[in-house]
Amino acid sequence: MKLNKISVNATTQEVKILLEQEKNISPALKAAIKMMLLLVETLTGQASLNSKNSSKPPTDDKNRKRGSSNKNSGKKPGGQNGRDGVKLKKADCPDRIETISIDKRTLPKGKYKDIGFESRQVFDIEINRVITEYRAQILEDENGNRFVAEFPAFVKTDVQYGSGAKVNSVYMSQFQLLPYNRIQDQFADQMQLPLSVGTIFNFNEEAYRLLANFDEIAKERLAQSNLLHNDETGININKKKYWLHNASNERWTYFYPHAKRGSEAMDEIGILPKFSGVSCHDHWKPYFKYDCVHALCNAHHLRELTYAEEEENQSWSKEMKELLLEINSAVDKAGGALKKEIADDFRKRYREIIEKADKTECQEPKREASSNKKRGRIKKSKSRNLLERLRDFETETLRFMETDYVPFTNNLGENDIRMTKVQQKISGCFRSIDGAKMFCRIRSYLSTCRKNNVSATEALRLLFQGEMPVFITKVVKNYRPNLDIGE
Repeated sequence: MKLNKISVNATTQEVKILLEQEKNISPALKAAIKMMLLLVETLTGQASLNSKNSSKPPTDDKNRKRGSSNKNSGKKPGGQNGRDGVKLKKADCPDRIETISIDKRTLPKGKYKDIGFESRQVFDIEINRVITEYRAQILEDENGNRFVAEFPAFVKTDVQYGSGAKVNSVYMSQFQLLPYNRIQDQFADQMQLPLSVGTIFNFNEEAYRLLANFDEIAKERLAQSNLLHNDETGININKKKYWLHNASNERWTYFYPHAKRGSEAMDEIGILPKFSGVSCHDHWKPYFKYDCVHALCNAHHLRELTYAEEEENQSWSKEMKELLLEINSAVDKAGGALKKEIADDFRKRYREIIEKADKTECQEPKREASSNKKRGRIKKSKSRNLLERLRDFETETLRFMETDYVPFTNNLGENDIRMTKVQQKISGCFRSIDGAKMFCRIRSYLSTCRKNNVSATEALRLLFQGEMPVFITKVVKNYRPNLDIGE
């Protein structure tokens, strides 16, 4: 880290060397100076951590550079020549036709015949409140007995909201993450529907109930899959720290909130205890408790290697970073997996970098000969811890080389969980654990649907009509939401 163009790390190392060479200094003063140097190193180490050189999320990195990191290409804004753009095309069957007639008073005198028209189309939207009144016929026989036609099953009261209102409300609340008051404004201003906060909550709760069986389906599919992305992030529930756990792959997503971060929560969720495929994660130790194959996220490694290079002046970290990126590029070009001889060559280079660093600039710290302390571990630098992790977990780090379905990073899992941070940024916290569970179940369903090419709007429409997307009904035959749950 640099302050006013002065390297703090280099300066502290220089002071340490001079301190060891100084013979005419009292042990008490020497100990005090060492304590101050340790404090300086600790504080500067924390200050130098950011989202590009550590696991610190961008939302917590207040000093990160905003905007695109791409250099100015010199091209004009907008679509470029040769692109496959998206533009409006005339519809064959317009919803409405407005005929424009010529005012014949503006024409020269003469006879004219109609030979057709020239058309232009305007694409627009209409947001309307639609009130449908169902009138059930009443018949009376000669004896005065009355017979009333049955209302549709979903028409239960004299006045109620329809599925379209529910879909729109839940979509804005759980997918677009709008606060309840802003949803109220949307309905009141554009649809003339006076929704209360309680009604919006009830719509979300109804969606949650309708998805009662979805949790078990998602967990079962994930537990039986070949690859699983695991991640967790902190959330606030009624001003207390909780953890939102995520298990996902390319087709399914499952979120769950829990007071614990480790294996107690993972056991309760029940996916990892039954899982035997490859779990991709960021080296959080509780994941290694489970008897499955592991693959480590190299995006985390790249960030930590950047820190080692920039803040601790470790040249080996730059070599390792370049090697990992080279391997990833080779894997992409090879179609997902490398041949054994090529992988062995990369593995050899990987080990050479670690062995060289272990003998030179990143050696294991040793206890001073003059020290009387015999107990406790010697504090290691971040670079040393990273080096040992890359050495001890070589197989897990490089698993992406030879297993075609194992990715280079855990980005899919991190992307799935990212919208939780957006929700927390907008709303601050969940008011209760029940609200967090509601959010997790509905988001799990919507995320899963999008992965299977079903839009959020369509997914919610099907849900409130008592149906399920085809990709789910294929997995669980005849599965339908229970519209009577909770009534």
